[in-house]
Order: sequence, then structure tokens, then C-alpha cells
Amino acid sequence: MRFLLPLAVFMAMAVFLAMGLSRDPRAVPSAMIDKPAPPINLPVLLSPGERLDVESLRGKVWLLNVWASWCGPCKDELPVLREAAQRHAIPLYGLNYKDKPEDAAAWLARNGNPYVASASDTDGRVGIEYGVYGVPETFVIDGAGRIRHKQLGLITPEIFKARILPIIEALK
Repeated sequence: MRFLLPLAVFMAMAVFLAMGLSRDPRAVPSAMIDKPAPPINLPVLLSPGERLDVESLRGKVWLLNVWASWCGPCKDELPVLREAAQRHAIPLYGLNYKDKPEDAAAWLARNGNPYVASASDTDGRVGIEYGVYGVPETFVIDGAGRIRHKQLGLITPEIFKARILPIIEALK
């Protein structure tokens, strides 16, 4: 009997470990799914006198891409985001996260700017409201202003086609 208790504890731990290892590490649930997108109301990166107001986007399906000049994968996904926005006529907005505005502006000048506008979230407060874990992250927001999907990490053409595009098409 005294050998059965440690064996049972070991078996229970093995089951939980196996369950954890079988899950997709990028599939982090977001408490924001189906909730209203938090207001942004931050300065627009290349037009500091203007502010990005997501309320003006009501009625449209749009993407919010969280990026930074210090993020390597952010540069890699730029061509995918640019093509997706153009080919599928989806407005693409950026949230420049915990970055210096001058570094972000120089990065966009070097790598191209696929965004309609990009807000400058230097202290990360808006990112926290969106539940951002890191960069890059991309949100699909519906016409009612609700977050419908959160994509963690780099968006490849395959990820866009398989995960994001079906959601966009269903929402249009």
C-alpha cells in the first residue's frame, strides 16, 4: 500500500506532463477574444499631431499588428502583411510597442511601411490592455469593434491563408 501512493502521484504527474507537451505553445488563449477592442487613442507614429482612434474604424474588419523596431520577426512578416492588406483589401494598422518613435520611424523608412497608420505605444500601456505577450502579435477586429482572433508570433503566408484569411472572409 505504501508503494501505491507514490506510484499514483507519479502517474498523475506523467499524465499532466503529457497533456502539456501535446499542446501548441503558440496557442495561448486570450481573454480578449469576442471582447471590444480597447481604445488606442495614441499619437500616430509618423504624424505626432494626430491620434489613432479605433472608433473611426467601426463597420470595417481590420488588422492590428503589434510590432517594434527591435523585433527581428517583425521585419520578416512585413511582406506578408503588405500583400495580405493589398490583396484582400483589409485595413492594416500598427501598434508600435515599447519603442522609441525615432527608431520606429527609421525602421519603417528602411523596411517599408505597410500600415494605414501606426500608433506609438512607448510605455506599453495599450499593449497591456490588448493582452500583448510580445511582438509580433496580430489581432483581427470585426466591424462591431470586437477582437475576433489573436495571432501570436510571426505571420507566414501559410498562417495567413490557413488561420487569418478564413476569419476575415467570414466577417466581411
